[in-house]
Amino acid sequence: MDIQGKIIQVLPERGGVSQRTGSEWKVASYIIETLEQYPKKCVFEVFGSDRIAQMNIQVGQTLTVSVDIDAHEYNGRWFNSVRAWRAVPYDPNAPVAAPAADPAAAAFPPAQPAAPTAPFPPAQPGTDAPAAPATPPFGGESADDLPF
Repeated sequence: MDIQGKIIQVLPERGGVSQRTGSEWKVASYIIETLEQYPKKCVFEVFGSDRIAQMNIQVGQTLTVSVDIDAHEYNGRWFNSVRAWRAVPYDPNAPVAAPAADPAAAAFPPAQPAAPTAPFPPAQPGTDAPAAPATPPFGGESADDLPF
């Protein structure tokens, strides 16, 4: 997913040492404000010191940021994670990317209307087809005597 907007704040970097692997990690968080008529703000993270240095995001830049959105659970509560994997300068003249083809659409083509079918074929003599009732149901004059 891409977000176009202006970087309005750079939050302090956080870091530590992984308990599982023992390697150091670093994450930087940024606040972006969208370029829509009614702007929205979103915080996103860049994980890894190499990516932080490569993207070199500064306050005031107008960027197109490609992000992955995910959620995780901790102690019965859910948290969203918006992690950037690419940030490039915003180009208002760039063509809008078409949405990716939906793989489900290829697997399930649009439904076609069913061909009309006859109600039931007539019963053949000598078969075990049930006989029509001798009298209409509910004592009416005909089987299609509906009140509406």
